[in-house]
Amino acid sequence: MKTLKFKLYSHQRNKYLKRTINAAGVIYNHCIALHKRYYRMWGKHLHCAKLQSHIAKLRKRRPFWQLVGSQAIQDICQRIEKAYQLFFKHHQKGVRPPGFKKVKKYKSFTLKQAGYKFLGGNRIKIGNRVYQYWNSREIPGKVKTLTIKRTPLGELFLVVVVDSGNELAIKSEPSSIAGFDFGLKTFLTCSDGSTIESPQFLKQSLKAIKKASQQLSRKQIGSNNREQSRKHLIRKYEDVTNRRTDWFWKLAHNLTDRFDVLCFETLNLKGMQRLWGRKISDLAFGEFLLILEWVAAKKGKQIIFINHWYPSSKTCSHCGHVLSSLDLSVRAWRCPSCQSVNRRDENAAKNICAVGASTAKLGNVRRANARNCCLSLESPCL
Repeated sequence: MKTLKFKLYSHQRNKYLKRTINAAGVIYNHCIALHKRYYRMWGKHLHCAKLQSHIAKLRKRRPFWQLVGSQAIQDICQRIEKAYQLFFKHHQKGVRPPGFKKVKKYKSFTLKQAGYKFLGGNRIKIGNRVYQYWNSREIPGKVKTLTIKRTPLGELFLVVVVDSGNELAIKSEPSSIAGFDFGLKTFLTCSDGSTIESPQFLKQSLKAIKKASQQLSRKQIGSNNREQSRKHLIRKYEDVTNRRTDWFWKLAHNLTDRFDVLCFETLNLKGMQRLWGRKISDLAFGEFLLILEWVAAKKGKQIIFINHWYPSSKTCSHCGHVLSSLDLSVRAWRCPSCQSVNRRDENAAKNICAVGASTAKLGNVRRANARNCCLSLESPCL
């Protein structure tokens, strides 16, 4: 499966799609209300099939609901069903049930087999109207779903999911491997000693965001000036997101070009966010790993994750001695066994590389020597 995103041309006829999204938001809130009422009355979960048949009957008597196609309504019911299943399964872990949403902030609706038709070029027919979009790339394979998505600025995008059918296989004998350690001051530390600093785009734009937020708070509620200030603030946030995402994609391609196997340590991002707050959100480790996994799968490279409970920082990368404790403020330490000096992040990256090398498909490469360097496995590491 592959997801493509196209932006629709700004036009007056786009108001029909925005009205459809609003109608989908009304239906979504009505479905949530039915779920809550059904559980309050009968103490049971309302099944998706019953909900779909009930909404289909109501839709015949409500013209505004008829803006939303039957398949889009089915998708809404299925998403609510999936959200409740996750809640009943993981409610002890803090997962909350789906709740009501503001109609103006409702984002999208999804069409599956019917309700749209690509007319060639940059035109698409949705319902009875033809729309134009920025055709930045060809659509390979068969289209599975089409989602119309609305941004907080009011712009509309086509999100197309296609079945490309050509999945790349993982290489059986990789030639290079590296371990990486995430950090707060240094975004990534590689097992070869190189470091990658994070630009921290949110920190760079924080003054402009604060100024735009102050201007918004001074505007009268409901006025046109307040709406303009709101859009100005959203553009500041979108600029941060776009620059960070672009940097992540370039970094992912750079790393996958250099190495065949990339080893990382799993992270407790929620716990880290409770400790360091906004800085963890600015670094966005989780988003980078998702992009890296996609690029690696496309190029046939391997991504290996080791358990975050493994003492990568406390283990000496030269002799394997494990310290009983190591404070976070200690950035370098001397091994009491072999007297070697280990820099914290580089030492952790080497240990992550060694553990990843033991689980990767390395062919005839000498795994015992992967602890020290692991950059070029075709020749023994020193």
